[in-house]
Amino acid sequence: MGEKTQVSVSEPRVLVIEADADRGRELMSVLRFINHDPELATDCGHWDSTIEDANDILAVLIGSCHSDKALQKLLKEVHELDEHLPIFLLSEKNKELTVAIEPSSCILGRVEIPVHYTQLTAALHQAEVYRETQADDANQRPVDLFRSLVGTSRAVQMVRKLIQQVANSDANVLILGESGTGKEVVARNLHYYSNRRDKAFVPVNCGAIPADLLESELFGHEKGAFTGAISARQGRFELAEGGTLFLDEIGDMSLSMQVKLLRVLQERTFERVGSNKSIKANVRIIAATHRNLEEAIAEGKFREDLFYRLNVFPIEMPPLRDRVEDVPLLINELIRRIEHEKRGSVRLTQGAILALCQYNWPGNVRELANLIERVAILYPFGVVEVAELPEKFQTDISSVESVRLSEEIMTTQPMHNQYQLDAEPRLPRGGLDLKEHLSNLEVGFIRQALDDAHGVVAQAAKRLGMRRTTLVEKLRKYGLQRSDNAPGV
Repeated sequence: MGEKTQVSVSEPRVLVIEADADRGRELMSVLRFINHDPELATDCGHWDSTIEDANDILAVLIGSCHSDKALQKLLKEVHELDEHLPIFLLSEKNKELTVAIEPSSCILGRVEIPVHYTQLTAALHQAEVYRETQADDANQRPVDLFRSLVGTSRAVQMVRKLIQQVANSDANVLILGESGTGKEVVARNLHYYSNRRDKAFVPVNCGAIPADLLESELFGHEKGAFTGAISARQGRFELAEGGTLFLDEIGDMSLSMQVKLLRVLQERTFERVGSNKSIKANVRIIAATHRNLEEAIAEGKFREDLFYRLNVFPIEMPPLRDRVEDVPLLINELIRRIEHEKRGSVRLTQGAILALCQYNWPGNVRELANLIERVAILYPFGVVEVAELPEKFQTDISSVESVRLSEEIMTTQPMHNQYQLDAEPRLPRGGLDLKEHLSNLEVGFIRQALDDAHGVVAQAAKRLGMRRTTLVEKLRKYGLQRSDNAPGV
């Protein structure tokens, strides 16, 4: 590409600090190849003299620095310039660092010399994710990130419509669905969009509280009502006065408690345990269960009259396997939630997302949330490939299914950098260097093919309609080392 290559000011800036000038220039060529704007400083003692503004630097690549003492001083200076500036150390393969690294140095990892396309692009993407996270923290994302229902599937759109229709009424709502589908999210939406939103939303998990304690938990008790009742206590009905009481896992409630709950729903009054004084209840009831209540009624485990009291307006939450097109959006939202809570970040390749779309998700959204949290811990600010997912998620995808899922994913996410084939190229009035222009086009298409093939040269060559050896020669021409360890190379 040579020194004539024009770099757009909008391209990400990368600072290279490398005392070995030849190695520094080689790295500059590689960075230009992958569409970054590099700056080279060969003097580790006066590296900052070339920096006008550190705010738009994406990352710093630090190589040889004459001595460990000089490297340690350099790391401290970079940290003082910008404590959130991502740093990658350049080192030869299997060569251990001999310098002590401060935990606060913001070193995200190491990049092997000679650099490989896949490793370098992944490292810089990791830096980009880290930078985005810092910006998000500064802008303070809203607290209720996951309160909204995420998804564009027809099933989720229907749930949103039902919420809009019933939110402002006082009708009892019964939310049905498998565990982990987000029934409490629906309940919170119903409360949030109702005229009770300024009052309390009080959740109770009926299956998690022992049957003999649930009555006291719901209705409260007076002092001395039973052993251990050393003082009077309000129940959940009183705490939810004027607001919403969410009875989760209502199907696990005992028959004796079902009778008492039915009475409250009919008369709108209740008594604390150990008292005969009636208390009025202005509370909206939203119940949820993963059980089939009609089967439970047939088995004599659930009261039919209570079912009809609760089932005034049913809302059914679809399992995640029935709305596979929502998986990429859910992944993005779950990552945003982790970032908002300052618990790191992570990104997934399209191949990894396609593999997750193939999984059956018996634990639904809760299982997906647990997975995203797990990979964020395992690969902080990293990019997760299919092979890095837990084994049960590494599903083989047929070519037909892969195309179908890719189409569904791409329709839910914005498209960027599409090459417009229908636009006829126009020659600039001032002319152009055709050889350089064609060279830049070649570099751009090679870069895209390598991205699509995740750095596997053989697959990239097939996409470009050329032999693998020809592509290897072109990579060498542009100063890029291929990864000999990549499968299929």
